[in-house]
Amino acid sequence: MAKGKSMYGCGLDAAVDVVGGKWKPLILWALHAHAPVRFGELRRLVAGVSEKMLIQQLRELEADGIVHREIYREVPPRVEYSLTELGEALNTALLPLGEWGDRFMAEIVARKAAQAA
Repeated sequence: MAKGKSMYGCGLDAAVDVVGGKWKPLILWALHAHAPVRFGELRRLVAGVSEKMLIQQLRELEADGIVHREIYREVPPRVEYSLTELGEALNTALLPLGEWGDRFMAEIVARKAAQAA
């Protein structure tokens, strides 16, 4: 959960608090590419995430103002997720990190394989 402003040492500390973990960046990426998206589709887009974990991560992102959850009063009820303006800005900030990963992925994989051997 988010810390108070005085608890952050710097902006990076605040950003990592919001987007930290394995799943949140992948959720952001999927919402950026496919939003608005329903829960089931989002779960398929974020390969490997459990239903429980996806629910938890979406709730945290919603509480932090990153994700918008729209509930449609239909039968059956429909819920769609999308990025807020704050979420779009965060996703834009993550683009260079994704580019770095693409550029050095082969080297990272090779080093991880060497460490495991």
